[in-house]
Amino acid sequence: MKRKAIGNAKTTRNDNSSRFGKYIQIGFDKRYHIIGANMRTYLLEKSRVVFQADDERNYHIFYQLCAAASLPEFKELALTCAEDFFYTSQGGDTAIEGVDDAEDFEKTRQAFTLLGVRESHQISIFKIIASILHLGSVEIQAERDGDSCSISPQDEHLSNFCRLLGVEHNQMEHWLCHRKLVTTSETYVKTMSLQQVINARNALAKHIYAQLFGWIVEHINKALHTSIKQHSFIGVLDIYGFETFEVNSFEQFCINYANEKLQQQFNSHVFKLEQEEYMKEQIPWTLIDFYDNQPCIDLIEAKLGILDLLDEECKVPKGTDQNWAQKLYDRHSSSQHFQKPRMSNTAFIVVHFADKVEYLSDGFLEKNRDTVYEEQINILKASKFPLVADLFHDDKDPIHATAASGKGSSSKINIRSARPPMKASNKEHKKSVGHQFRTSLHLLMETLNATTPHYVRCIKPNDEKLPFHFDPKRAVQQLRACGVLETIRISAAGYPSRWTYHDFFNRYRVLVKKRELANTDKKAICKSVLESLIKDPDKFQFGRTKIFFRAGQVAYLEKLRADKFRAATIMIQKTVRGWLQKVKYHRLKRATLTLQRYCRGHLARRLAAHLRMTRAAVVLQKQFRMRRARLAYQRVRRAAVVIQAFARAMSVRRIYRQVLMEHKATIIQKHARGWMARRHFQQLRAAAIVIQCAFRRFKAKQELKALKIEARSAEHLKRLNVGMENKVVQLQRKIDDQNKEFKTLSEQLSAVTSTHTMEVEKLKRELARYQQNQGADASLQLQEEVQSLRTELQRAHSERRVLEDAHSREKDELRKRVADLEQENALLKDEKEQLNNRILCQSKDEFAQNSMKENLLMKKELEEERSRYQNLVKEYSQLEQRYDNLRDEQTPGHRRNPSNQSSLESDSNYPSISTSEIGDTEDALQQVEDIGVEKAAMDMTVFLKLQKRVRELEQERKKLQVQLEKREQDSKKVQMEQPRNDTDLDQDADLAYNSLKRQELESENKKLKNDLNELRKAVADQATQNTSSHSAPDSYSLLLNQLKLANEELEVRKEEVLILRTQIVSADQRRLAGKSMEPNINARASWPNSEKHVDQEDAIEAYHGVCQTNRLLEAQLQAQSLEHEEQVENLKAQVEALKEEMDKQQQTFCQTLLLSPEAQVEFGVQQEISRLTNENLDLKELVEKLEKNERKLKKQLKIYMKKVQDLEAAQALAQSDRRHHELTRQVTVQRKEKDFQGMLEYHKEDEALLIRNLVTDLKPQMLSGTVPCLPAYILYMCVRYADNTNDDLKVHSLLTSTINGIKKVLKKHNDDFEMTSFWLSNTCRLLHCLKQYSGDEGFMTQNTAKQNEHCLKNFDLTEYRQVLSDLSIQIYQQLIKIAEGLLQPMIVSAMLENESIQGLSGVKPMGYRKRSSSMADGDNSYCLEAIIRQMNCFHTVMCDQGLDPEIILQVFKQLFYMITAVTLNNLLLRKDVCSWSTGMQLRYNISQLEEWLRGRNLHQSGAAQTMEPLIQAAQLLQLKKKTREDAEAICSLCTSLSTQQIVKILNLYTPLNEFEERVTVSFIRTIQAQLQDRNDPQQLLLDSKHMFPVLFPFNPSSLTMDSIHIPACLSLEFLNEV
Repeated sequence: MKRKAIGNAKTTRNDNSSRFGKYIQIGFDKRYHIIGANMRTYLLEKSRVVFQADDERNYHIFYQLCAAASLPEFKELALTCAEDFFYTSQGGDTAIEGVDDAEDFEKTRQAFTLLGVRESHQISIFKIIASILHLGSVEIQAERDGDSCSISPQDEHLSNFCRLLGVEHNQMEHWLCHRKLVTTSETYVKTMSLQQVINARNALAKHIYAQLFGWIVEHINKALHTSIKQHSFIGVLDIYGFETFEVNSFEQFCINYANEKLQQQFNSHVFKLEQEEYMKEQIPWTLIDFYDNQPCIDLIEAKLGILDLLDEECKVPKGTDQNWAQKLYDRHSSSQHFQKPRMSNTAFIVVHFADKVEYLSDGFLEKNRDTVYEEQINILKASKFPLVADLFHDDKDPIHATAASGKGSSSKINIRSARPPMKASNKEHKKSVGHQFRTSLHLLMETLNATTPHYVRCIKPNDEKLPFHFDPKRAVQQLRACGVLETIRISAAGYPSRWTYHDFFNRYRVLVKKRELANTDKKAICKSVLESLIKDPDKFQFGRTKIFFRAGQVAYLEKLRADKFRAATIMIQKTVRGWLQKVKYHRLKRATLTLQRYCRGHLARRLAAHLRMTRAAVVLQKQFRMRRARLAYQRVRRAAVVIQAFARAMSVRRIYRQVLMEHKATIIQKHARGWMARRHFQQLRAAAIVIQCAFRRFKAKQELKALKIEARSAEHLKRLNVGMENKVVQLQRKIDDQNKEFKTLSEQLSAVTSTHTMEVEKLKRELARYQQNQGADASLQLQEEVQSLRTELQRAHSERRVLEDAHSREKDELRKRVADLEQENALLKDEKEQLNNRILCQSKDEFAQNSMKENLLMKKELEEERSRYQNLVKEYSQLEQRYDNLRDEQTPGHRRNPSNQSSLESDSNYPSISTSEIGDTEDALQQVEDIGVEKAAMDMTVFLKLQKRVRELEQERKKLQVQLEKREQDSKKVQMEQPRNDTDLDQDADLAYNSLKRQELESENKKLKNDLNELRKAVADQATQNTSSHSAPDSYSLLLNQLKLANEELEVRKEEVLILRTQIVSADQRRLAGKSMEPNINARASWPNSEKHVDQEDAIEAYHGVCQTNRLLEAQLQAQSLEHEEQVENLKAQVEALKEEMDKQQQTFCQTLLLSPEAQVEFGVQQEISRLTNENLDLKELVEKLEKNERKLKKQLKIYMKKVQDLEAAQALAQSDRRHHELTRQVTVQRKEKDFQGMLEYHKEDEALLIRNLVTDLKPQMLSGTVPCLPAYILYMCVRYADNTNDDLKVHSLLTSTINGIKKVLKKHNDDFEMTSFWLSNTCRLLHCLKQYSGDEGFMTQNTAKQNEHCLKNFDLTEYRQVLSDLSIQIYQQLIKIAEGLLQPMIVSAMLENESIQGLSGVKPMGYRKRSSSMADGDNSYCLEAIIRQMNCFHTVMCDQGLDPEIILQVFKQLFYMITAVTLNNLLLRKDVCSWSTGMQLRYNISQLEEWLRGRNLHQSGAAQTMEPLIQAAQLLQLKKKTREDAEAICSLCTSLSTQQIVKILNLYTPLNEFEERVTVSFIRTIQAQLQDRNDPQQLLLDSKHMFPVLFPFNPSSLTMDSIHIPACLSLEFLNEV
């Protein structure tokens, strides 16, 4: 199998042609058992490595290795398909029909293993073979002078070649393009031309392959060698046959030369044996001369023959193929076996024994020299891989093979190697290939002449490689070429047929007469029979042991024998046929008698059956009449019984109702008395609880004081010190950030105050000027106005004070009320908790558990079934892809590669929904994403546009926030104004308090998390900026004090906010509750004029009036406060904007001060340019807005003009009609415009254009700003039109074309995430539309009446819904594949290697500190922010394109699982990352990802649960690993990790320093003993390719089809709205 893969190749006549000769010697011991073998090879066709003719292939091993390039162990070979390499793609088609290269490669590897080749040697062999492919694909560039050339240092193939062979890149790059010339005195380095470099490269590739081939043969011989003494052997020579092609080169010449030698040996051996046979049998015979091809052999190998002249021309410094051909014409033109073609001066013809062959002399010298430069060989000798260096070392021992003498031969035969012993390297490379081949051929002939040869001729039936097809002409041509016809001709001249006497007697004894058989001498019998049968005595001869026949005599004897047998056969047939006829007659007679007997019996049975049926009819009539009378009686009886039952039941029910009423009355009495007793008990218990609470509060305060004193002690700080390092560093960073912010804010404040003072001074100066310019009258008027305003202001202040006093009084009352409500609320909560506990205890029964288990099982089975189905869909898509690829390969033609359509200079059609400014900003963002940050930064206009858009968005966000707060306040007012009952007041207050408290806690939790993240960042920054001057204990204590102060302040502020909010809510509730207490006003309220008699109705009206005035005043006060707050916020925003501008100006001013004067001038010019471009952009935007308005007004003007013209025309017609027909009145009929029904009409011939504009050529950027999933809606409207016209062919054609178009687009853009997400959203939307408007009631529950009118009427598209669902699954899987391909290179670097927490770089595991620096500073290093940015990009793209939120959740769940799997697998395989610092780093990265999920509201997707194994692995790295309690903690914590994974992490754990101990073996065994009961999977690593089953829930659209507008950019003018 190894030889087949490495030495066989596909040719035009054979798919598995052996391209080298081999002689295999099989050794036997004295018992004739095989004990070993040895093999020699001849003339490996090395030129096939670098060149293949049309419809031919290179050696099989190259294609097998390319087919297996996707295997993980071959990733480092950097191989792709065979079409991508020059050495494997010259012959055209790289595949062989019916041959699986990947399967053959597995067999080749098994053969290597069987012969004892180690796995490391196998990998080295495959590296060498892959390096040959990369060497052939190296791009060599010719220089302008034509005498030199170069190779790009960034050539990927050359880098792979040097890496795989372990040689230096620079030396190989140099010596591929240069050569060394050594003279007696000096050494020159000379450049080479392009053709010389290509020839040198090809020679090096051939030499590497030949050395590898020789090494493999040597290894096979070593594997098959035995130490047992060899008794005899059998040699098998498998060598190439005679070859003649359209173009014959040096290889065909050597092959045909070898066949000439073998044919000469065959002729001499075969004919010699024939004549020796005749002599041994003592038959008179005259010797026959046969054809001898020695002249042809002399032409090739004799002195000054073809090979000698070739070697001589190779030694000439500037020898050429043309000069060698001319020497052949001059030397051998007179030879009978040499001819010169008429039309060529570079070819020659050799007349071989089989046929004339024309050889083209081009390339003979180069192939004969086989020049490999010594410098390149020396580079390979210096390889760091031992196998590569051994291939080219000089001290290799030549392969010797010895053969012991056979058992039947008397002399010993010494068999030498076909390969001559290797000399020094420089001499070996100068020896010609022809000389080596001639020497090995002579050795082979010596071996053949010393043994007894047997011959097997292989005949090929046809040249088309077809089964069961025989081409006679081709077969005769091969027989002639093999010399078989010549052998047959010579044999026919003698006695070709021969029989021994015994065999002849056994064969032809049927021709012997009976009386002759009485003779016992078989030889005499044979002579007598032949003399009687063959009259011509010259036709046969009698030998000592055999009878010899001329040609045709054996056939005559066979004819006589066949005639004898034929006569005996006819006699036997006659007798047998007569006997068969007699047997047939007797059979017919017996059958006739049997038929008669059965017919008579049948008639008798039929008569008996008739009599029996008559008797049965009488019995049936009797039984039927009896049953009819019985049924009538039973019917009457049942009716009587039913009447009695109903009467008795009615009386019993009356008695039961009376008893039931009495029982219910007793129950009501029982519950009423129990309620009264419970209420009395609850009142007593509430009083006791109040006393207990007061006492416990007193005790709690005492304990709190003691704890505070203890917390300030040093021992408590020491206990808290465990695990507080991270918090300390985080708090330190937060303090530094706050100090920095305080410094920057103070600087900004000072700058703002200075500018404010300057502006105030400027205003004062302008006011003084203005006062000087104006007269005294104006100043008096201004003073009067100021005084009036001051009086109004004082009046407003006094009113406000009054209102504030009233509000404070109400607030005090509300506080008291709140305290009472809180006490009652606490009692109610205790009762509620007790009741909830009882209910929960009672509800846990077996039925609920069983139902839960069944639900879980059903869900699990559903998930498994869904995953199986989606895997089938994935396999179907792969098969479909393979089918398309095969079809593309079978259909020749020009293929068009997908091109990137997006560029920076292209006009981005990115309109917005509301304004053109947003569209421009989105265009800029798209340009930044396309060309990168560096290039985008150079574009000043884009950058300024982005800045401006950011400011506008910030302002819009603030405005929206203010509006939202206003709406919340309005809604609170509306809720407060609603009337409530007295019984609901306590419960509402409790709910309000709880909701406010919950909201407050949630907001505080978010703030604390943000502070925690900021502290972590601060820790990382502070760790790098710490100096030795700051001592750790001082900063630590300082941070603790600040933390305590901050926590105390936070608690105080939270309590105050909660109290104030609850007071406000309870006050509003109390005010509203006051309305319900209006009937009791006279009893409770004390009126000022209480002594006077006041009517109750008048008092109620007065109270209502006071309440209304209070409400008006409160509303005015709230409106004024809101206006004041808005003004304050606007002023703050202006101040912040001024601060930002001042900061920018200060930064630019500082930068300019640091620059040189010339640079300052340039910087000023740039600033002026940026300012002018800003103004220019503003003006452009204004111009665009004005142009849009102008276009709208023009359109409206055209419409109005058209209407005016129509009216004028109508009036003119009316006037003319009045003139001509005054008596008759004419009525004009106007066409009534119909409403758009949500259908789009299209013609059948426009279907291809529709698919091209809407699917194939559509870019997602064209539809930005429009309705999401617009193509899906348009396609459904077209389907609805086809459904409305009842055209099933149109529906089928449109949907099929749409699905095929989507598949083509996805195949073309198989690595574009945006395009894949776009079509996933559109496919899902089209599927939802087909469901929503299918007419099925299950999908129409959320439809409006208008949407129900848009349902399909004629067709059921259920099958197409399934097809679209399968297509959605395929697109989803492609989307996941693209996203994983983008994320996977970042994961390991970002999650494990990058230092997101600064300061941990020094805390690396022992022995890996040097390595960590190299890992972190690589070109491919990523940080966690890169992953988050990429996922932000994914989320933005999917949300912008309208993808269903459920699908987005499933996408990120899958991506987070992939991140977990890749990170955990690398953690399990790398010892340098299994440390405490990595665990801390990993936990921080996971928290960042979880925070990102919560920030994007994706925490419900289950993505965080997929990261549970990684979280537990990080915790495992940080836990203690010493005692048994630690082992139990690890086992209880790491539930998502398998036993193998836990043990692997513990084995790989590396201490941070010499003070930390490694994990002991006993601890690991303890872990294994505690985890042995787990049923964990056997695999160590997680399957990173695992894909969760996707679910597409039904998501109906709220849009109606008639509200969708088709933009003009889609070019769908041929669609008509119906």
